Amino acid sequence: MRIRLANAPVSWGVMEVEGWSPPLEPEAFLDELKAAAYEGTELGPYGYLPVDAGALRAALESRSLALTSAFVPIRLKERDAGLELVRRVAGLLGALGAGHLVLADTLWPERERIAGRVGDKSPGLTESEWGTAAENIRAAAGAAAGFGLRAVFHHHAGTYVETPEEIERLLEATGIGLCLDTGHYVYGGGDPVEAVGRLGRRVEYLHLKDVDGRRLEAARREGLGFLDGVRAGVFCPLGRGAVRFEELLGELEKIDYGGWAVVEQDVDTANPEAPSPAESARASREYLRGVLAHGAVPSRVE
Repeated sequence: MRIRLANAPVSWGVMEVEGWSPPLEPEAFLDELKAAAYEGTELGPYGYLPVDAGALRAALESRSLALTSAFVPIRLKERDAGLELVRRVAGLLGALGAGHLVLADTLWPERERIAGRVGDKSPGLTESEWGTAAENIRAAAGAAAGFGLRAVFHHHAGTYVETPEEIERLLEATGIGLCLDTGHYVYGGGDPVEAVGRLGRRVEYLHLKDVDGRRLEAARREGLGFLDGVRAGVFCPLGRGAVRFEELLGELEKIDYGGWAVVEQDVDTANPEAPSPAESARASREYLRGVLAHGAVPSRVE
């Protein structure tokens, strides 16, 4: 098993949420990511990094960075789900030689405010909306394939595909591969180690994220929505939270996972108590080096 490590603009507070965090100059983001010893980056919100393929290629190649993928939220339950953005992003990714396009449902207010607390009586997709969601996923995956990309689906707290049960229903309905986000899986009530053991090779792409268990429980107890949970520091550098990464790597070894793993830590840099993104990125990178150096997993994380 060989895993290459990337990071993403979200770890620097750059999210697909209007008004979220003070803007960070893209050049500064790329410089800090490179200094933290990552090999690649995701695109971030469309328009954050250059959307001209030549300009983006030059910015990445000057730092010996690869473009791995892009996270693209769409309105899954609606007929007009935003597939034009999928095609636009896919065209840029394909021109830069990326391999994946990461689809997700968008944040919905009625689900965002109960993130981490979804129950049987919570708002969920109707049978008809599940059908629409599956159609949208298939259409988006087809559009991505036209640019040489493999589409995968990213479950996300605050959306209609958050819990393990919702994730598996979508996978069964569409046949799409999974982008397993370890932090969001915990947020939604699951165990990512168990998920890899059960889903096996359906896990085609990774977001490595950790969750401070005590802060997550506090967020649930206080009834915080997802975004307020992020502001409260629910996500933390790898190795400081609830995700059992050494066991996770052992499960990934069993399925011979190979490819990119994107390290992320959702933060709001407008919060004066927020950690330094650059320092957190370095800490997560060093943690993974230590796990592989001292663990029993015969793998390489680069």
